[in-house]
Amino acid sequence: MKEGRLKSIEISKIDMKNCWFNPGCALCVYKPESANRVLKILNEYFGEVKLHSICCHHNPKLPKGATIINNCAGCDRRFRSLYEGIETISLWEILDSLEDLPLPKYERLTLSVHDSCSYRPKPQVHRAVRSLLNKMGIKVIDSEFSGTKSICCGDNLFGRVPLEKVHEFQKKRASQMPCDEVAVYCVSCIKSMLIGGKEPRYMVDLLLGESTEAQERDLVKYHKTVQDYIDSH
Repeated sequence: MKEGRLKSIEISKIDMKNCWFNPGCALCVYKPESANRVLKILNEYFGEVKLHSICCHHNPKLPKGATIINNCAGCDRRFRSLYEGIETISLWEILDSLEDLPLPKYERLTLSVHDSCSYRPKPQVHRAVRSLLNKMGIKVIDSEFSGTKSICCGDNLFGRVPLEKVHEFQKKRASQMPCDEVAVYCVSCIKSMLIGGKEPRYMVDLLLGESTEAQERDLVKYHKTVQDYIDSH
């Protein structure tokens, strides 16, 4: 393993009696019904997986040796680094491993991929995302800064620099994408690509055959909603 690269737990080593799916706070705010649909897919095609709804900013309160399947890259990073005895793997690695998983088909769709910051040291996630896109008939044209070279979409700067600087960075990052449509696997990245003038395609939406919604574009209001959810979960 190259320096700085992080492994996920091997699928064959997951204790299915201690396996959980955490959809992440942002997805639960964005489309809570989608979290339930993904859980149903996991139970039908992967095995018995339980819902874990405690935010990654709080103690997960799980038995030692638990594996959390994460949709959110930030959740993956926090659960594996802050809490002893917790193993993690991305939703995309699990889904890509399922040979019988039915996927929607997208004819003549070409897009770029923005890779989430916290998954930057996990090239296995980048491969799984692109493999799933390929299985859905989607052609990928990557930017120069993708995979382990991916650059933050700009949202992580929120609250650290003036809002106009955040928007400036979001527009710069979006401009680096060769395609007008950009696959993202983080809800905050949806906002950044929209503000940057691109059409985001959220991976969960692509998986479920749904359109990606802009919803709240005001970053102040959006982050307050997510923070309120974090505080209560």
